[in-house]
Amino acid sequence: MIAIWVAYQHLVELIVSYFVHFLFEFYNFCLAFAGEISHALGELWQFLKPNISVGIKEETIIPHAPRESKVHDLPTIVWVHGFLGFGPFYKRRLGSLSNFSGAKKEDQRVLVPYLGSLPSVYDRARELFYYLKGGQVDYGEEHSKACGHSQFGRIYERGHYPEWDEEHPVHFVGHSAGTQVVRVLQQMLADKAFKGYGNTSEKWVLSITSLSGTINGTTRTYIDGMQPGDGRSVKPICMLQLFRIGVIIYDWLDIWMLKKHCNFGLDHFNLSWRKKGILGIWNCLIGKEGPFSSGDWILPDLTIEGCIRLNRNIRTFPNTYYMSYATKRTWKLMGFTIHSSMVKVKPLLFLRVLETAQWCYPSHLSPPYKGYRDGDWQENDGAVNTISMTHPRFPNEHPNCFLQNDSSLSHQFCIKPGIWYYKVVEGDHIPFMVNPKRAKPPFDVIYDTIFKHCRNKHLQRNK
Repeated sequence: MIAIWVAYQHLVELIVSYFVHFLFEFYNFCLAFAGEISHALGELWQFLKPNISVGIKEETIIPHAPRESKVHDLPTIVWVHGFLGFGPFYKRRLGSLSNFSGAKKEDQRVLVPYLGSLPSVYDRARELFYYLKGGQVDYGEEHSKACGHSQFGRIYERGHYPEWDEEHPVHFVGHSAGTQVVRVLQQMLADKAFKGYGNTSEKWVLSITSLSGTINGTTRTYIDGMQPGDGRSVKPICMLQLFRIGVIIYDWLDIWMLKKHCNFGLDHFNLSWRKKGILGIWNCLIGKEGPFSSGDWILPDLTIEGCIRLNRNIRTFPNTYYMSYATKRTWKLMGFTIHSSMVKVKPLLFLRVLETAQWCYPSHLSPPYKGYRDGDWQENDGAVNTISMTHPRFPNEHPNCFLQNDSSLSHQFCIKPGIWYYKVVEGDHIPFMVNPKRAKPPFDVIYDTIFKHCRNKHLQRNK
């Protein structure tokens, strides 16, 4: 009877979660559709209205030409999205939303690559390197054979920043899982892990800024369906199973018009019907083939166990500046962790904040690390636990310094490389990556602070 009751509770929880997610995504779709209709009507009006621009100066109606200042006057800034990121704002627009608030519009030195929504941290780090330097993505022969995918991926005929080297380092800004991607990439540079590039080093990275970074994992992965304990497999009945099946079918159908606008980034697994056939999709669905069978996709890397595996091999380098902004939407009330805002709350995030705050690691399993306590992981922003975002903690804690307020950043002489400076701010998981008009403060303050911080650090470096 107890087992039946527990199964019944899980089923009810799953149905409620599916229902809330569906309503939230339908709400986002309506917003996106309304935004696109408004944009189309605006363009139609511009086309139909009489031409009255005779008296307008020519320079006000022609596109802005590329600036003629020196290319390397200040370092390039690369923003890296996380799990289910939707790519560059100019190619993958969701109504009025845009990845990283259209950061590329604000500064010509800003690059916003799209690395796929679901590839593993390792695969995304490899692709990010070739996105910047150019060439065909090489995932490595040994890794590719072990994970069952092609060794080579997409081709970048010309890198977006081919000058990238120790003399022309870049600033990386990672959101959520994007932080781990950047950290793994820097370690690869230090290990000279790219064939044909024997001169790489960790000094190619001037700074890493983490925004709600999944540095130590998130318990949200377990709630959605990852198995605690191994951090690799998916529960038989859970939300991720439905997601997994949907992704496999979507990639197997390989409809060009759809994948043009939404590509999960798993093309190197060759899931298309043209290569897999009927038998291939069946093997993928039952878990014999594909990224979900090998564990070479993003969510296993975001479990606590997965991040511990990554962190064992990633160093904090003495010549790199590290900044981290941790977010939370919870506060303590009579011993309970609850949502901190009851006014401007998104339905899905409200549910996710409460679920994450109440989740406990299964008592019959060994904890993911020595000293683990559920109470430490209750504060969260709806997607990632606050304790995970501050700095690398597990299995070994890296040098760190807590910042009380943003005024600390004005005294740049106090900030030293090789130390994770972190600040905890009130906010959910998405203000860093959506339109600033929707995000509101504290996003505007942080967005401005990051760019000033990057510029000042570069000027200090060149004194």
